[in-house]
Amino acid sequence: MEINFHGAAGSVTGSCHMVTCAGRRILVDCGMFQGGRELHEENANDFGFDPADIDVLLLTHAHLDHCGRIPLLVKRGFRGEIICTAATRDLSRLVLLDSAHLHEEEAKRRNRHRHGGEESEPLYDTVDALDSLDRFGREADYGRPVPLWDGARATFHDAGHILGSASILLELEESGRSRRILFSGDIGPENRPLLNGPEPPSPVDVVVMETTYGDRDHRPIDASVAEFYDAIRDADARGGNVVIPTFALERAQELLFFLREGMERKEIRPTTQVFLDSPMAISATQLFRRHPEAMKASIERMIHSGKDPFRLPELHITRDASDSIALNRIRAGAVIMAGSGMCTGGRVRHHLRHNLAHSDCSIIFVGYAAEGTLARIIIDGAKSIKLFGDHIPVRAQIHTINGFSAHAGRSELLDWHGRTGGPEVTFLIHGEDKARKAFAEQLEGGRVEMPKMHQSFSI
Repeated sequence: MEINFHGAAGSVTGSCHMVTCAGRRILVDCGMFQGGRELHEENANDFGFDPADIDVLLLTHAHLDHCGRIPLLVKRGFRGEIICTAATRDLSRLVLLDSAHLHEEEAKRRNRHRHGGEESEPLYDTVDALDSLDRFGREADYGRPVPLWDGARATFHDAGHILGSASILLELEESGRSRRILFSGDIGPENRPLLNGPEPPSPVDVVVMETTYGDRDHRPIDASVAEFYDAIRDADARGGNVVIPTFALERAQELLFFLREGMERKEIRPTTQVFLDSPMAISATQLFRRHPEAMKASIERMIHSGKDPFRLPELHITRDASDSIALNRIRAGAVIMAGSGMCTGGRVRHHLRHNLAHSDCSIIFVGYAAEGTLARIIIDGAKSIKLFGDHIPVRAQIHTINGFSAHAGRSELLDWHGRTGGPEVTFLIHGEDKARKAFAEQLEGGRVEMPKMHQSFSI
């Protein structure tokens, strides 16, 4: 048996890992490299394997950095089955169709600015995305093995990261030898309001795990929620707006949940105007309501009883671009949640353009910001930024609240690993080298590897 790492090996994005057993190939995730437009070529490069050779793709969850290159995989020859949970399947449809649209728009932008040479083509287009959706086959239930072929099966376990997210246990046999290989996917924190905590199986022989926050812990969620309310009240008192760059999957729904609770408890003004300005987040919220079985029992009971955990007294849904543009005329009292979370595209860039220069406004970052992204540049203290050809001074109050992360912090990652039964080898992926090295120093027993791109190991 062999494992190959073709993404998220020395970086946080682009998850893509291949296991070869008995002449067959299993791919776990096929994600996009993220961090800015400069990564277009990296995403367009060869995968490091022939897509036509892959027998089955197991998808841990629907974030773009785990599923975003699936249409390209199909475009280049993959004809196998994609297996994931029901919620992941529904969310992937949203993510992949939106991604295709963005690639089409990016190709148009490059062509408008080209000076001779061939026209740019999108990495993949909407038709490619639709073709890839045809490859989605069986839906996996948590804890129920899915047979792949004789001597191979996969079991999906709740990872607690986003709706439908999973850690995947592979049980493989080759030449009379059996191995239990666990892919963590992205591991969620404990004690979240909507989702159950992660549940890794035990014991396993090999662990492949993420280390996004392998070098630090998050603030406790209660303290982060209190800081969130404080930031909103402060901007309200100063007479400005709040802009929240928001990830459409999980973060948007969790923030709506906390905003509803804050208004019910009078922690923030119940008449606060909240605008959800993200078509994907709007659709994803509808899918959350459709999949109560993938959430905590308390949330499932709430939904079945007819109470909506995401409904606010003054929530405004802005699907249309014209409604989004109209928000730029609001100068006070609005909370605007818009994508993308790292500010690499989407409507939030327009809201930053109209609010960053005002000292009475606040920008609240509530998620991970990769190196090179606009969010990271602002968080790191830029005095001005360039948006749409203009230099915008940064005068707004900048808040960074990392306790809302959908990723487990270092202590929770160590606890997760400790529940896997003492694996022989642990491969650390999906983290910057600093985080991987810091986490490796904390692990006891067994071999620890930090794979590089396209590196292979016998297992």
